[in-house]
Amino acid sequence: MHTPMKAIQLQAPGGPDVLQLVELPLPQPQAGEVRVKAMAIGAGGPDVLIRNGTYKWMPPMPAIPGNEMAGVVDAVGPGVSALHVGQRVLVSARELKQRGGCYAEAICVPEAAPFVLPDAIRFEDAVSLGNFQLALAMLSSNGNLPAQSILIPGAAGGVATALVQVARDRGLRVIGTASTPQKRDFALANGAHEVIESDARGLTDKVMQLTGGRGVDLAFDHLGGDLFVACLRALAPFGMVVSYNIVSGPPSSDVFGELRALLGKSLAVRTFSIHAVDADAVQRRGLMESAIALMAEGRVHAPKATLFPLAEARYAHELLDSGGTLGKIILLPRGT
Repeated sequence: MHTPMKAIQLQAPGGPDVLQLVELPLPQPQAGEVRVKAMAIGAGGPDVLIRNGTYKWMPPMPAIPGNEMAGVVDAVGPGVSALHVGQRVLVSARELKQRGGCYAEAICVPEAAPFVLPDAIRFEDAVSLGNFQLALAMLSSNGNLPAQSILIPGAAGGVATALVQVARDRGLRVIGTASTPQKRDFALANGAHEVIESDARGLTDKVMQLTGGRGVDLAFDHLGGDLFVACLRALAPFGMVVSYNIVSGPPSSDVFGELRALLGKSLAVRTFSIHAVDADAVQRRGLMESAIALMAEGRVHAPKATLFPLAEARYAHELLDSGGTLGKIILLPRGT
């Protein structure tokens, strides 16, 4: 007789209502695998993309979403030597053959996949480490050239929150944007030096005023549209805009034409995805180990969290769809 576990599963893509609480057999670790019992599960943007079927790295259906889980190794398969029962670990789906799988009370993964968590990092904080890994990768995307200041539109967002903290830890001046007073206060409390309105029309002038006419060395844009061009115009000589999403769609104006119009500044544009290091385990894992060290040393902090039982994953996704929360959404397996 199989021991059951609870998980969130979808049979086909769709809205939050496709997320179903199901009972599945508790997975048993095979040779070279460990089983991780979940203590905290992160919920974020990639999970929404899996749910609505638009993720470029979709798992097969029926699918269990979820790209980050912190917990404890509670079983090991034959031949496992890297980990032992009782260890605190983080599972990131970036280390797995396919994304997803973490909206469950337990998961079996290859023994090389998890990251050991220091006691200094709480389980609920650990599921934000993926954003700090991403922030470290993006901040190095200019070849780690010296920088003085950066611009982070939507500075209260999940990835943006990690960018603000890592940049500030490096001594950079951080200028953010926010669309509401609440988001502005959140970004300032998180470490941004200045937070300005997110209106693209006045963005460039405000950034230039704040930087004495020089501009910023890096801008990290996930919105796109007119804001992308405003970021480009706000750059210092040899500056770069990093586009890591286009929530508002691509710019309507000619980006190359803008670059040529600003030729005297020798500007650059980079698109960015963490999938660029999918085949480079040393770099990818090194970035996460660096993020773990920063958090364990208290140099960066997980944003405030909104906690829900795993059974309320639908409601959590409604909030993700609406952008109705600040900070991290975390699902807890207990109480389901």
